[in-house]
Amino acid sequence: MADLKDMYKNMQKDAFPETMTIILGDEKLEYRKRTWELDGQTKGLRYGENPDQPAALYELCGGGITCGGLTWRGPGQGIVSALTEKQMIQAGKHPGKTNLTDVDNGANILQYLSERPAAVILKHNNPCGAAWADGVGEALSRAFWCDRIAAFGGAVVTNRPFTREAAEMVAANYFEVVAAPAFEEGVVDILKSRKNLRIMELPGLGRLDELTRSAFLDIKSLADGGIIVQKSFVNRILTDADFLPAQTTTKEGLTVAARVPTRAEMADLRFAWAVEAGVTSNSVIFARDGATVAIGTGEQDRVGCVELAIHKAYTKYADTLAFREHKLSFYELKQKAAADADARAALDDINRRTTEARGGLPGSVLVSDGFFPFRDGVDTAIAQGVTAIAQPGGSLRDAEVIMACNEAAPQVAMVFTGQRSFKH
Repeated sequence: MADLKDMYKNMQKDAFPETMTIILGDEKLEYRKRTWELDGQTKGLRYGENPDQPAALYELCGGGITCGGLTWRGPGQGIVSALTEKQMIQAGKHPGKTNLTDVDNGANILQYLSERPAAVILKHNNPCGAAWADGVGEALSRAFWCDRIAAFGGAVVTNRPFTREAAEMVAANYFEVVAAPAFEEGVVDILKSRKNLRIMELPGLGRLDELTRSAFLDIKSLADGGIIVQKSFVNRILTDADFLPAQTTTKEGLTVAARVPTRAEMADLRFAWAVEAGVTSNSVIFARDGATVAIGTGEQDRVGCVELAIHKAYTKYADTLAFREHKLSFYELKQKAAADADARAALDDINRRTTEARGGLPGSVLVSDGFFPFRDGVDTAIAQGVTAIAQPGGSLRDAEVIMACNEAAPQVAMVFTGQRSFKH
């Protein structure tokens, strides 16, 4: 058992070359391998996705492509791949592949939320909580309470300088990584109380809106060694006006249209659609007042994804009550209730209040990364009290899906995004 624990402490030395060149026709992209001088040693990535996988990080440093006449991201625009020793304020157990890809996906999400202070907490390259607010501390607190359970051991990424309020929250909990464009005076000292915390100062996180102007060459490897290249996803919903009316014409020539969201609903839909850019498909997100309420991800069917998100909302709501009122997680309270009458009474009370509150879902909005092939997913969400929905549109049953919104009392709003947001 000791050996198994030790494997997470060790570093895998890699044999990857110092440079890498990708040639696309007559054009090429040049990359350099990133290493850091830490503790008197030259270190690359700690390891890959697992401790027995050597890995290397490469930064785009030269060349460029004009494929398809598009504007492609070029050298000098790196954020995570440009990480220097100076920016790695505290290396902790210096980062591995998963730490950096979590921070990278945080930047991917936050690039569409640059107008306000925002924070996202990620685990396994998916957001478990995200929020924007008037300040970083408030945004981080709201992101944390979206899913306190999943936030354990997560990566925190913000688009504004890290504040004392935010640092105190991190110091009081367990996180693996904190990445921000800068740190206010005294904040790093608070964070360093967590000895193994990786603290990264990435100035590019303060200029993320620049990323929305171009795409990058997205490279996917196949298990047989093959490669797929694609243009990266670029969110077309940057303002409320970019949403499309949810309307369609039936085979009988009847035009069916949904209620237009209110200004507040539209703001939450735009926020949630930005977060959706970083969620593994199939996925849906419930959000309210600029924060995620529940995220359902990785399901094979659309209605199942909605049901998963609802289950998570109820669980997280109950856990928040248990933790705030009894200093126990929901699962710890259930375990204690098996042999303690007072704990059983407290558990029953929390379960009752959670059911009555429908997991905090009433008044939320829902976004879906793909269209609804049937109305069952919409009906399931409406039953939990959602007031507005955004989805790509384009289903053969768009009319039925819109009618599900129109038949609800009160009527539920819907808009189309005009694009799908799958992430595989």
